[in-house]
Amino acid sequence: MIKAKWAFAVLLALSCVSANAGSQVGKVTGLLVRATDGLVYFEIEGGVASDKPACATKTYWMIRDENSEVGKKQYAMLLAAQASGRELAVRGMNTCNRWGDGEDVNWLQLR
Repeated sequence: MIKAKWAFAVLLALSCVSANAGSQVGKVTGLLVRATDGLVYFEIEGGVASDKPACATKTYWMIRDENSEVGKKQYAMLLAAQASGRELAVRGMNTCNRWGDGEDVNWLQLR
């Protein structure tokens, strides 16, 4: 019984953490990479982003760590989506760590 309560508490805590993470589906319309600090951010057209955290006051999304293997893969996926004109689904991390007014990307899905 104690294990079941513990598992339920962990699941509840995890669901609360990601409850406000933003999401959006559409085509990549803007992609910017800055030389000064390596910042990569992008915008998507089609549908309004839902459930973004309060810190994400702008419409763009941020690659959280463009130097990591994941960040490089996400950037490659952004380029592929933009070049092909295919839709992209994005899900945020409920944080604005990389830049104060854009949500950090958790995952991308090319559709």
